[in-house]
Amino acid sequence: MTGSFRYPAVFLLITLFCLLFFLLIFTPLSSGNYLSISLVSSFTEPFANPEKSSNYSTPSSTQVASLDEALTSSMYRRIRHRVNSTKEKTSLERIEEDLAKARASILEAIQSKNYSSEKEESFIPRGSIYKNPYAFHQSHLEMMKRFKMWSYEEGEQPLVHFGPMNNIYGIEGHFIDEIEREGSPFRATHPDEAHMFFLPFSVANIVQYVYLPITKKQDYHRDRLQQIAMDYISVVAHKYPYWNRSKGADHFMASCHDWAPEISVGKPELFRNFIRVLCNANTSEGFQPKRDVPLPEIFVPTGKLGPPNLGQAPNNRQILAFFAGRVHGPIRPILLEHWKDKDNEVRVHEKLPKGMNYTKLMGQSRFCLCPSGFEVASPRVVEALYAGCVPVLISDNYSLPFSDILDWSQFSLQVPVAKIPEIKTILQAIPNEEYLKMQRRVLKVQRHFVLNKPAKPFDVIHMVLHSVWLRRLNFKIET
Repeated sequence: MTGSFRYPAVFLLITLFCLLFFLLIFTPLSSGNYLSISLVSSFTEPFANPEKSSNYSTPSSTQVASLDEALTSSMYRRIRHRVNSTKEKTSLERIEEDLAKARASILEAIQSKNYSSEKEESFIPRGSIYKNPYAFHQSHLEMMKRFKMWSYEEGEQPLVHFGPMNNIYGIEGHFIDEIEREGSPFRATHPDEAHMFFLPFSVANIVQYVYLPITKKQDYHRDRLQQIAMDYISVVAHKYPYWNRSKGADHFMASCHDWAPEISVGKPELFRNFIRVLCNANTSEGFQPKRDVPLPEIFVPTGKLGPPNLGQAPNNRQILAFFAGRVHGPIRPILLEHWKDKDNEVRVHEKLPKGMNYTKLMGQSRFCLCPSGFEVASPRVVEALYAGCVPVLISDNYSLPFSDILDWSQFSLQVPVAKIPEIKTILQAIPNEEYLKMQRRVLKVQRHFVLNKPAKPFDVIHMVLHSVWLRRLNFKIET
């Protein structure tokens, strides 16, 4: 007779102990399970499941769903059945958990048509100028509450950490300065806290200090600009883990220089996921609206943050349409050919007659013509808004600033290039009541294009940062 039958009580105890041990080890601990959102979208934009071939998720046109579906359906999936409850979360896990909470709050605001805030709000965005005011308001609140960025400290001025503060590229320097200032509410104290990483080089300064003076055609080649950008990325990618873990998807730059879009041409695979904040937001030249961010082009006068407010009341605006500017690019020659100095109601000038004030004439005009020049963007769009003048956009392939939030059709007009000869007829056909509505909306949207120092909620810097924040909400880095 074997030992097991010789001592039946001992055998039974051993069997029960083994069964209990098996159950404890292989049964999922419900308290340790957690959920992961694979990918969500900002408000109404489509999104797709993560690509299996990489450790980050990017928007795709093949599999799409709404934000509501993302937050309430099977895209919530269990990714662990067993976890040690005492294990500390990584910094990336905490960041992704924070973003998931923000998405949930935005969805709740959309569904309830209300907002949730820990303090009394001084401004509540509402009205037709917004595509979804409830989503935008809550998203902005979540950004102010959570969003942190790390600006890499490597490099020296003037190519890095410094940009022009005045004239046509001035917004570039102001943006860099705002990101890096000590008191910025978005500045992370450690890179592990950051949702996004900023590469603080200035394309305008690179052109000024590396390229100028340009004496021959070869000096225009962008290879030196591209090499500087690639070298900077190489330095931070070897020194820190953040670029490689997302393949650059949570990294961005900002520039208003015409050459900025070409920074990624030298090695496109390196910049495939990289976010470019650009004034020259030309979709025919590689600008990707779902990834890149349009930057408003603002002429910043020396010693000031914007032009004086010379806008007149609607009944004092005696000029139907106004434009004055140099002839360059493919569109402006057509405009001047048909309208230059030919009509008292459609005032088009290459050079203003002596004694006339550009800003004052904008303030006396109902509509301000904003044709593209060499590049799609023009500071006239923002200048028109400042003057309370309804912008008339004459451009091809221009991705307008803040289009994920603002409904430009409510406070501007778009006229195809082919319709330039008909501009007067088109504008005269707009009923006065409709014009007055559009002009009131222009006044309402002004706050989102005002440059402040330091930046303030809902101003132009915060709106640009909000656009970056939305891109970050649109993907998840696998932990």
